[in-house]
Amino acid sequence: MDLQIKEVVTMKDLKAFVNFPFTLYRGHPNWVPALVSDELNTLRRDRNAAYEYSEAKFWLAIQDGRIVGRVGAILNRRHVEYWKQHHMRFGWFDFIDDPAVSEALMQQVEAWADQKGMTAVHGPLGFTDMDREGMLVEGFDELATMATSYNHPYYVEHMTRLGYVKDIDWVEYEITVPPEPNKTIARIADIALRRNQLQVLEVRHKRELLKYAHALFDLLQEAYQKLYGFVPFTPKQVDGYIKQYFGFISPEFIPVVLDRQGRMVGFGIAIPSLSRALQKARGRLYPFGFIHLLRALRKNERADLYLVAVKAEYQGKGVNAVLMDRMHRVFNRIGVVRVESNPELENNVDVQGQWKYYERRQHKRRRVFIKHLA
Repeated sequence: MDLQIKEVVTMKDLKAFVNFPFTLYRGHPNWVPALVSDELNTLRRDRNAAYEYSEAKFWLAIQDGRIVGRVGAILNRRHVEYWKQHHMRFGWFDFIDDPAVSEALMQQVEAWADQKGMTAVHGPLGFTDMDREGMLVEGFDELATMATSYNHPYYVEHMTRLGYVKDIDWVEYEITVPPEPNKTIARIADIALRRNQLQVLEVRHKRELLKYAHALFDLLQEAYQKLYGFVPFTPKQVDGYIKQYFGFISPEFIPVVLDRQGRMVGFGIAIPSLSRALQKARGRLYPFGFIHLLRALRKNERADLYLVAVKAEYQGKGVNAVLMDRMHRVFNRIGVVRVESNPELENNVDVQGQWKYYERRQHKRRRVFIKHLA
């Protein structure tokens, strides 16, 4: 069978690249598509501000006239400068269970990395931590979330065969939400607020929360700057993320803690699970996909945690308890009984320690692979 690797150069190619997983995972109960519009905006040079400091190439594998695989490669110069690592990122890596296909695709990535003077290839990673990252290595019978990718079990075998090894893992938890707030956490939260002279921001409308949006991203970058794969955002990127996400997240799902001067010291972001809604919508908002998403936002038994950040000087002082207590009360009010933690670095024991007061199970694990080039 004739196998060809075609570089993505036209909008038609890019749409085929984005749509390939819909064929590969058609009918799969645990695969959750990303929003097609978001994927296109991420990959387009005229839409993604990360191209100000990045280069990227994308390829399709075509066999007998049909697409059988895809992969993207990203040269993120900010990563190279920040971490002093000459690493090429790969992502959007999907393929049929054929070693010839996965090998041909990764050969393209490695050849470009070598051409650019990179010494290693690692991934799956996106342009930034706001993109989906990591390959699923445990939990193939679990539903993915909007923030995470799903992949077939055979992917891991292909990575090993291609000479890639583990660089780091993230773990994920499913947490049971009790019908009443946890008394211990509520007590710690109350003490933390009084002892540190803190307050919880009370807002009713999104426009009030928008005033704190840039401060939120400043704190996010401060808190995450030492975590694997972190790359500082540009002001243009921050503006783009605010426009992309703050339009549909309800303020009640973003508890914010302020000090007595009104400065942000901690925040959390959670939303009702959109996994099933995205499956029903097939990753498209129109003509009717948005209806499924709106229904999921209004009534849901599951929720996803996305981000939690606390200023360094307030870590270990109960601010996390304040955020958890607030989220718990919101979950109880709207009927959420299960929460997905989303990925947490396996060595981030402080984050994982938050769940000790709850019934939980570690049900997924995803991995970044690396291969050092000769």
